[in-house]
Amino acid sequence: MTPTYTATGRQRLLFVPPPATSAPPPQPQDPPIYRDLMRVWADRGRTLPGRHDPEWVRLAAPTILQGYFSELED
Repeated sequence: MTPTYTATGRQRLLFVPPPATSAPPPQPQDPPIYRDLMRVWADRGRTLPGRHDPEWVRLAAPTILQGYFSELED
């Protein structure tokens, strides 16, 4: 098999910025069944994907045992 490229030293990658007038691509909308499901979950106080969840932050925080650091200070 013959390669379709040549290895003649270092290759350069060129960055070409997008035109200043280009708009970001539109975000696809969730299907209605998922929007309805997320609304039901939110009404019931459940965790939603992509949303800040204070309970998860509290549960995932490192545990500091009482008295653990007092032994290190002596």
